[in-house]
Amino acid sequence: MYRELARYYDIVYGDKEYAKEAAFFARLARRYGRSGGRRWLDAACGTGRHLEHLRKHWQVVGLDASPQMLREARRRLPGIRVVRADMRNFDLRAEFDVISCLFSAIGHLRTESDLRRTFRAFTRHLRPGGVLLLEPFLDPRRLKMGPTGDHLSMSLHREGPVRVARASRSVRHGEFLRIEYAYLIVEPGRGIVRVDDVEECRLVAPRRIVELLREAGLRARALRSPHFPDRGMIMATAPEER
Repeated sequence: MYRELARYYDIVYGDKEYAKEAAFFARLARRYGRSGGRRWLDAACGTGRHLEHLRKHWQVVGLDASPQMLREARRRLPGIRVVRADMRNFDLRAEFDVISCLFSAIGHLRTESDLRRTFRAFTRHLRPGGVLLLEPFLDPRRLKMGPTGDHLSMSLHREGPVRVARASRSVRHGEFLRIEYAYLIVEPGRGIVRVDDVEECRLVAPRRIVELLREAGLRARALRSPHFPDRGMIMATAPEER
């Protein structure tokens, strides 16, 4: 999805309410932030859809490890800085009033060591009184699978003459959820193209994420989310004095 399928990512997620989500995150940032500035870093920014809305009121920067996704972000956000970097060890030599890591991107980190490194990197880049907004992946305690031990889904997406059908099968393997995808893409000039993809996302309880953020020096707690009620939000703040 983040390589050869990046050009179709926004078609597949065309019904995602980015504008409403961005407004919600901005309200949280204003409510809890104490740094007094308007610099916003979106880690794992993908194609830049949240930044597209946040840029209206914030000085935004995007960060992602996928060059293909960043290519799409640059097309959408001319003049906005988007950086290719790994969120486990990035160093932008700058501090931000808000850092966001959204749409469960944190689920792609494979180990608790990866989480610790990432949270330390976030902490280094937060101004005193700054806010971290994080959407976790699924809580392993609340994960529900079908009677056969898996979860199946299929959906059809379209934009102009392009059609994308996506079928998926999710199976839990210990602390990971393995999701197998099959895409059928119909596009003028390309005919019918099939692409298979696999994602393995790590299941971590929100309370453990809160603990790890506190270890990294932030004040953290879980919040409810109107956009992901089954996943919620994690909000953390940097001390106002270091």
